[in-house]
Amino acid sequence: MLSAQSTPVVRATLPAVGAHLSAITELFYRRMFEERPELLRTLFNRANQASGTQREALAGAVAAFATALVERPGERPDAMLGRIAHKHASLGITPDQYTLVGRHLMGAVAEVLGDAVTPEVAAAWDEVYWLMANALIAMEARLYAEAQVDNGDVWREMEIAERTEESADAASFILRHPDGKPTEAFLPGQYVSVQVQLADGARQIRQYSLSTAPDRSTWRITVKRERAADSTVPDGEVSTWLHTHAAAGDRIRVSLPFGDLILPDEDTPVVFASAGIGVTPMLSMLDHLARALSPRDVTVVHADRSPGHHAHRGEHGGLVSQLPHGSLHLWYESGAETSDLGAARTGRADLSEVKIPENASAYLCGPLPFMRAVRGALLDKGLHPARIHYEVFGPDLWLSK
Repeated sequence: MLSAQSTPVVRATLPAVGAHLSAITELFYRRMFEERPELLRTLFNRANQASGTQREALAGAVAAFATALVERPGERPDAMLGRIAHKHASLGITPDQYTLVGRHLMGAVAEVLGDAVTPEVAAAWDEVYWLMANALIAMEARLYAEAQVDNGDVWREMEIAERTEESADAASFILRHPDGKPTEAFLPGQYVSVQVQLADGARQIRQYSLSTAPDRSTWRITVKRERAADSTVPDGEVSTWLHTHAAAGDRIRVSLPFGDLILPDEDTPVVFASAGIGVTPMLSMLDHLARALSPRDVTVVHADRSPGHHAHRGEHGGLVSQLPHGSLHLWYESGAETSDLGAARTGRADLSEVKIPENASAYLCGPLPFMRAVRGALLDKGLHPARIHYEVFGPDLWLSK
């Protein structure tokens, strides 16, 4: 909770800080990378830095946290913080790194806002930062403790046991420990980070969902080759490297599993809504339910470019068919008439004619416009907002849009 002396200061200056957050976060990253250039090569996503999406996500998170402190002082935004904490844990972030971030972030606030940042204002916003930072440090410490590792010790060398082309632009990789030991447990819907060394020597990290139910011998990730729509922007660095170079027998650095989009053990209806490669965490949850012969009412919604781009298409439909109360609803931008999974429709996903129980829990993954549209449709059908969960591949821009 924000202190009594800082609350009115933050409330009064929040509009000004919020209006300049884009400039503040841009300067923050620039100054930090000037001091520690290796962070951009070994920890931060260079593509997200170049596009500005990481700065936008940070600005949205800071604004949302500060707003919650002054408008809802008895309520901490744990859903937002938990999502960030899981991502940080998958990167191996440690408490000492928050000091570096705080110094450069507060320095950027002072430089951008100039004389408006009095000692009183600086102290109030420093308090905001450390309330957020300490909450994240505590959450990440719990995640490391649950994984039974020291802070940040999440990286393991894994061997690619098998590679399979799953669609026109997606490949799956079966991962195992080289020494034959069982893989660590995870929850359906979670992800791992993968780090690869690129041609220029940089080591870049990306997160990929585990796309099967938990298995004690192997993990599986499915990677879409990211191709830039604009020819002036490079294709995805890590996905391109994996598609070009990764083969059975190779070894890569992989983190322990993390992620807060998980399927709890309940008996209520469930909705899985995905688009494109967003199908991967849904496959893990579906596989889990199918192996358990779950009697739950399961509604599966998926949208894609075409049947040929639908990763794990046969497996996706097969898992739904194993559920006694499962239904599959498909939309393709083109080629719907060639789908071998029953009645697929042409165009964007439209839930107007899909029956959704009001007590269902919904899990969404895909591009932000898709998830916003689906969430709106689910709310219109009576779902409570607390029962709608989502996963974002990349910076979480939900709060900044």
